[in-house]
Amino acid sequence: MIHTYEEAIGWIHSRLKFGIKPGLERMRWMLEELGNPERHIKCVHLAGTNGKGSTLTYMRYMLEDAKYKVGTFTSPYIETFNERISVNGTPIADEEITELVKMVKPVVEKLDETDLGEATEFEIITVMAICYFGKVNFCDVVLFETGLGGRFDSTNVIHPVLTIITNIGHDHMHILGNTLGEIAYEKAGIIKSGVPVITGVQDEEALQVIQKVAKENHANVYEMGNHFTALHKQSSEDGEQFDFTCPFASFEDVRITMKGSHQVGNAALALMAVMYVKTYLSFLIEEEEIRTGLQEAYWVGRFEQLQSNPDIIIDGAHNPEGIESLVKTVESHYKDKNVIVLFTALGDKQLHNMVGQLETIADEIIFTTFAFDRAISADKLASYAKKESKLVFENWKEAIDTKVEMIGENDVFIITGSLYFISEVRKYIREKN
Repeated sequence: MIHTYEEAIGWIHSRLKFGIKPGLERMRWMLEELGNPERHIKCVHLAGTNGKGSTLTYMRYMLEDAKYKVGTFTSPYIETFNERISVNGTPIADEEITELVKMVKPVVEKLDETDLGEATEFEIITVMAICYFGKVNFCDVVLFETGLGGRFDSTNVIHPVLTIITNIGHDHMHILGNTLGEIAYEKAGIIKSGVPVITGVQDEEALQVIQKVAKENHANVYEMGNHFTALHKQSSEDGEQFDFTCPFASFEDVRITMKGSHQVGNAALALMAVMYVKTYLSFLIEEEEIRTGLQEAYWVGRFEQLQSNPDIIIDGAHNPEGIESLVKTVESHYKDKNVIVLFTALGDKQLHNMVGQLETIADEIIFTTFAFDRAISADKLASYAKKESKLVFENWKEAIDTKVEMIGENDVFIITGSLYFISEVRKYIREKN
């Protein structure tokens, strides 16, 4: 029997051993046992290789500014487990996690005895989120982020009013496929019959797959660069500025504080989504609330400045496309600085590509590792580098402490490679400061 939050979290994590199991049969079975709470949630479903969290955040801030109650389901967490299930940016309470586990545990144990097999950790967390938003705490809208892929992702049991596919890139290829077309097919699995799709996908092969799946499902597609546009006008210390045009409205000089041209794309996707729900679903939202929401939007671990003078920045880039966005952001905002990069990654990533890109901006690059079952060793990671001025630290805390002692006002210290890693780094640096 579960009595405490610690016991609840321990039980959830005990399901990690069942790994990742594609398929929705277990999810549907559990939800039916629980009375199909997914039917009581008005939601938006987001998939994509990168940008899901940022796009979701821009949407949340705009809708919150218009006084809507917005639920979110995201992964992985950066600071606390509870933030995966949040309302208006506030993670659910420990007591609520405990009560949700008490609600779903008997159903999970009943499922264990069937031929469908054991529920995974992510399936259980997803069921908890659906129960929370469909039984416990009703919201005006809930934004659900996929965990991996789309077609067989645990979240793909919800009934959204709108789907968003941010972009398609090279990640989780051992599961999702080797080409952008194959990966796009998995992501496009969240497209539902008659439910519109908003996408920022630019790759032609991937876009054609999304268009084909949408057509089969009689779903309208709004494509960035075609049906709506964002013209990036300026980068500054305060963030980015752009003009936005869509079938429903135009906005000039929109400002966001999250840095990087890729964030202009994420903000444009969110703005298109908000304009859609305003136009077709009668959401009441004014231009001022849109502008304020976009400017206030903030998502931890995404080119986040933890310290200034000298600047220390963490970024969750963990695949080639994410690193490319990071490189462009450093080039546009820190071209006059001496760039020091601390990098680690999981062993199943495209490391040669990622290291090569980082070397184009790094005056000095440091390789490290961290306590995670799939993390690559620092030495092996360093073997991908061509630069002579590379350092290797097996202990990432030692690497940070050593560099922080040495850097000055003309330096920028970028720490990147994995969301799991920067979660630990963020906690460590904030505690020290």
